[in-house]
Amino acid sequence: MQKVAIFDIDGTIFRSSLYIQIVLRLIEEGIFKKTAAQDFARQKLAWLDRKGDYDVYVKAVVGAFTKNIKGVAYDDFSRVAEEVAAEQKDRVYRFTRDLIKECKRKGYFLLAISHSPKGALDHFCKRLGFDKVYGLFYEMGPMERFTGRVMEEAFIFNKASVARHALDKEGLTLRGSIGVGDTESDIPFLELVEQPICFNPNAKLFAHARRNSWKVVVERKDVVYKIQ
Repeated sequence: MQKVAIFDIDGTIFRSSLYIQIVLRLIEEGIFKKTAAQDFARQKLAWLDRKGDYDVYVKAVVGAFTKNIKGVAYDDFSRVAEEVAAEQKDRVYRFTRDLIKECKRKGYFLLAISHSPKGALDHFCKRLGFDKVYGLFYEMGPMERFTGRVMEEAFIFNKASVARHALDKEGLTLRGSIGVGDTESDIPFLELVEQPICFNPNAKLFAHARRNSWKVVVERKDVVYKIQ
């Protein structure tokens, strides 16, 4: 059975958020109303001033996406997602980029589990050589336009359930498995693998890692620190 390496994407491989980059582009192109930026302006400023939390900022961006995606044509979204992926393809962390290459060389099955839209993840992860990608799937209505509803939301938000589903479907083994995540939402699949790696973790994941003696890796500028 093939070994598996499971990765979160935003903040773990990609040095930004696919949601942020896509929402900004959708606003820029007039597909979303310019007023959509007001839905996360306060949270963005608070984060930039280090008075607010990055996760709160991202959640506000996700809220703006969900609020404004209804009625948008899939072709418009897909085109924007592909353009963003092409432009941002090299804006990745060196540690995880090199780990992906090493895992590919050793014959690992690369599995991405993220809470970003699958339509965007497919474009981004394809360039990195992932074998399977799981993300949020937004429902399509008449004329191939989004309804604004997320399909199977409970399933995709439980990353352990997604990982187990992929293991069974693809015939993978957890023996020698690797997992890399950066926030507490990644804990469920990190608990499954033999080699959990907390990369640039937020405070909640860092505390969990310390309690469980998980490896913690931080990349800052051109230096990679292995904390434990």
